[in-house]
Amino acid sequence: MSRFLNVLRSWLVVVSIVAMGNTLQSFRDHTFLYEKLYTGKPDLVNGLQARTFGIWTLLSSVIRFLCAIDIHNKTLYHITLCTFFLALGHFLSELFVFGTAAPTVTVLAPLMVASSSILGMLVGFQYLEVEPGSRQKKRN
Repeated sequence: MSRFLNVLRSWLVVVSIVAMGNTLQSFRDHTFLYEKLYTGKPDLVNGLQARTFGIWTLLSSVIRFLCAIDIHNKTLYHITLCTFFLALGHFLSELFVFGTAAPTVTVLAPLMVASSSILGMLVGFQYLEVEPGSRQKKRN
């Protein structure tokens, strides 16, 4: 396996672990969301919204972790890439369309993580193609 894919796998594990922490925080205390993320309109944040955000983050975390384990699974790779596009779209829309987020470090950080991850995964496509089916079983 290429060095780049190993670095990408490690990155996905780190991002997944951080997302697990965000999930726990969303379930533990929803004030975290309106104090750190959705500071533009904190009155819109409630416990239900925090738990929904937590489940969405948990699902993304699990998908990213599974991709780190089986990075050569192209379907899983595409789904993982989609999770980063969804996260980027979510935070950009909350920042620029809905006005619920302000350009603070706690909003810019997920934007930077999603953007770098998208870039890394797009570059990673070329390394997946170079290693043809190294982990896939051939059918007779």
